[in-house]
Parts: sequence; structure tokens; C-alpha cells
Amino acid sequence: MAKLGERIERYSDPKIEDAVARVEAVARLMDSAMAIPGTSVRFGLDAVIGLVPVLGDLLSQLISSYIIWEARQLGVSRLTMARMIWNSAIDTIIGIVPVAGDAFDVVFRANMKNLALLKGHLEKHGHVVRSPRSGPIIEGTATRVG
Repeated sequence: MAKLGERIERYSDPKIEDAVARVEAVARLMDSAMAIPGTSVRFGLDAVIGLVPVLGDLLSQLISSYIIWEARQLGVSRLTMARMIWNSAIDTIIGIVPVAGDAFDVVFRANMKNLALLKGHLEKHGHVVRSPRSGPIIEGTATRVG
């Protein structure tokens, strides 16, 4: 729920809104779905799948490619696409290194970076609609009593 004074953000097209929701779900699942108990350290399936040498990192890359595919469907620029591919490539290449690569997966969060790039592109190209939120919105009619 939005806090008092916070701006409400939505997308100009329901198809864009749905695509961003899918990308956000995958990014959070891969990068920050779980927490180490007693700490604020979050990690996702990327780090868990990456524990399986090489094959796990390749599977993780395949899942991360979905985010890039959705971004392409939404028309991100070539530069943004290149940055997203770079993030995923770095995550996969370093992730292949045993132990250190798994720790890197927890810290780097390529999928969340790619989600931010996608959202930035959509905002830059006018697909984000913001409205100020000054208090609760009440719809309906009112009748004065007394």
C-alpha cells in the first residue's frame, strides 16, 4: 500500500504493465526471493542454482535471458539491450567460478539491474504515469445529513 505523500506509478498500457510484472517476478525470484535468517542479506534462485557447477549457471543464464527477451519485446534501445546482455554475461562468467562465483551472484544481482534498466527505458519513453497521492481515494456519492 502506498504511503501518504507517495506517488502512485503505473504504466500507460496494460500490456506493458503485465510484462513489467512478469519481469519483476522473475527478477525477484532469481535475485532476492529469500533471506539469510538473522541478516538483511537476500539471495535468490540464481545463487542456489549456481551451486551446481557450470550447468547451474547456464540454466540460470537461460532464465535470465527471459528478462532480456521481454525487454526486447517492449522495444528497449540497442544500448539498453547491450547493457542488459553485459550484466547477464558478467553474472554467468563470474558465476561459473566455484564458491566465489556463488558469492558474486548474491551481491551482483544482474536480474534486478536489468529490471531497473527496463523500467528506466519505459520511464524515459513516456510509458510511466505518475499521480500524486495525498490521502485515501474515496469513490462514490455523498449525501449531507442534518
